[in-house]
Amino acid sequence: MDYSQFLAMKQEIGLLIVFLLVFLYDMFMPRRSLRALPGFAAVLMLIFTVCGFFCCCNSTAVSAFAGMYETSPVIAAIKNVLNVGVFIVLIQSIKWANSEPMQYRRGEFYELLLVTLFGMYLMISARHFLLFVIGLEAASLPLAAMVALDKNRYESHEAAVKYMLTAVFSSAVFMMGLSFVYGLTGSLYFENIYFALTTQFSFMLVMAVAFVIAGVGFKLSLVPFHLWTADVYQGAPTSVTSYLSVISKGAAAFAFMVILAQVFGAVYSRVWEWMLYALIILTITVGNLFAIRQRNMKRFLAFSSVSQAGYIMLGIIAFNTMGVAAMIYYILVYIFSNLAAFGVIGAIENATGRVSMDDYRGLYKTNPRLSFAMMLAMFSLAGIPPFAGFFSKFFIFTSAINQGSVAIYVLVLIALINTIISLYYYLLVVKAMFISEDESPIANFRSSCTERLGMWIAVAGILILGIVSCVYNHLLDISSVSGLAAYFV
Repeated sequence: MDYSQFLAMKQEIGLLIVFLLVFLYDMFMPRRSLRALPGFAAVLMLIFTVCGFFCCCNSTAVSAFAGMYETSPVIAAIKNVLNVGVFIVLIQSIKWANSEPMQYRRGEFYELLLVTLFGMYLMISARHFLLFVIGLEAASLPLAAMVALDKNRYESHEAAVKYMLTAVFSSAVFMMGLSFVYGLTGSLYFENIYFALTTQFSFMLVMAVAFVIAGVGFKLSLVPFHLWTADVYQGAPTSVTSYLSVISKGAAAFAFMVILAQVFGAVYSRVWEWMLYALIILTITVGNLFAIRQRNMKRFLAFSSVSQAGYIMLGIIAFNTMGVAAMIYYILVYIFSNLAAFGVIGAIENATGRVSMDDYRGLYKTNPRLSFAMMLAMFSLAGIPPFAGFFSKFFIFTSAINQGSVAIYVLVLIALINTIISLYYYLLVVKAMFISEDESPIANFRSSCTERLGMWIAVAGILILGIVSCVYNHLLDISSVSGLAAYFV
């Protein structure tokens, strides 16, 4: 074995170094120094993220381990996007990690988080289903422990059990689909499967694709595989919920695109095009309609994330270079927008323990800065110009329309109608904060420095990405050489 192949895994090795440093700090530093562990982990993640962007600029397409692993500029870019989200989550979680209930488990939170991120890296770079499944399980199983970290709350235990059962069931469904694929093609390499399927069409192939889509659909919270989402988001600690809603979803979305393109791209129009159309329409519509009914802010954002997953899938339906770039850009904007909202929710929950939308009535009078940050987050998620969310939706709709079929026009029209519905329920939060009156609103309080820092980084991302066009242009340039769109037939 040529061990120099490990040099292709620069980002994975860098992440393992971060993990080992956090682990050694947690294990060997004196107890009085452990309160600095969250800050230490955040600083390491910041250094790693900055280094990742420099590596991205100089990266080339490299394949290793007999083609099982692949990296390229576009793969490095999506990993760096995830790193940005993880850094914001780490900043926002510092106060919670240093709270009294977490003082003996703060190390586990950071170690489990970094392990899940490593698993997501493997999912994104995998070009063999064995490596993909290893990454999938490494990303899924530690998340169940993270959901159960708040062991003094029954809801956290319930959420962990539901997440574990869902993860196990979805993995079983996914493996069933892989067994059909292996039976049809005799290989687990993405490229070999692709060429083997160019001359095949059978009912077993349709079932194989359906099972694979269902298995990954659970991770993405696509309807009808979304039923676990609201309960898990509500029961998990808010810092874990924010991580689960953006980082996990972003990694799964890109990995899903790679699988559909490089494995099943040859049977796109014959097998799974209609499946994805139905999933997108159901996901966007059901997510929006159920979000209207929610009063708990974490459940509200859970169904919002279900709807957002449907919009992200439009990048796959586009099956062009612009679709790849639009998906990555959408994930980046979604990270900033959602983490800004969760930053406000976490700050209010840590200070008052209140998470209901009704508790936000009159918030502007007592906490104007938090209200302003939440308003920008809601506007961006709704796609109101000139904020970044408007441009992410514009690019993803444009990439889909460029495909040119009548069905695509109908699909985008349905998505646009659903955007109007989403505008209504996002503005419900703004209305509660700025217009609705309450005799006993949340009292004025000062959130911690790290909570404010995390919120303002997210807000800055919402504002800057709505103005600076070079980010999307760079993603478009590196997507044009990725070759993902060339796999669709």
